[in-house]
Amino acid sequence: MTVMPMFPLGSVLFPAMPTALRIFEERYIVMLSEVLQQEPAEFGIVLIERGSEVGGGEQRFPIGTIARIAQVQASEGFIGLIAQGTQRIQVEEWLDDDPYPRAHVRVLPELEWHDALGPLFDEAESTVRRALAQASEFVEQQWGADVELSADRVEAMWQLAGIAPLGPLDHVRLLQAADAEALLRALIDAANDATEVLAVTWDDTDDFPTADDFRDPGDAGDADGADAPDDEGR
Repeated sequence: MTVMPMFPLGSVLFPAMPTALRIFEERYIVMLSEVLQQEPAEFGIVLIERGSEVGGGEQRFPIGTIARIAQVQASEGFIGLIAQGTQRIQVEEWLDDDPYPRAHVRVLPELEWHDALGPLFDEAESTVRRALAQASEFVEQQWGADVELSADRVEAMWQLAGIAPLGPLDHVRLLQAADAEALLRALIDAANDATEVLAVTWDDTDDFPTADDFRDPGDAGDADGADAPDDEGR
């Protein structure tokens, strides 16, 4: 185990994926000043389970990823940095947050690629790209459906997980994958679920529920609205 500076966030960093951060809290500025004196300059990123990114006191997931700093730029009011995810880590013990969050961590084994996983990888890639294309119809996505992946299959698997239009809880479950096959299968299921949710549309306003749909049948005589709740003050 090793002691590592930690940065709890509201998002998940995967191996082989970049992240851009704005650092403005004093404790993380102190952390950054110390990390930059090391080679390589690294810290751990974990997902916040409950609480806020600002001020401390949050609860954190015990699995994360090492972030290796690639670029730092000072701006007015904050420090911007770009880092690259490298290896997964497991938090064994959290230390005192003074002067900044630190933990005893161990590096998790790398996933192993087997050629027999080729068809499963292809299915995962097509499923994620389809989900990205679907999601882009509703909101601008950070990653396009045609984004290029690494030629290294293990890196590409993590990249697919990172670009998939999923929530942070789905992402952290993917980060916990025990092996490559488990990651690909979980990714396919999550991306398919996301696509199905995005595909739900209201084609007819008659499909929308009305107040009558929620009224107790025994209250049919109150349909004139005499007992309707008062909207004032909401």
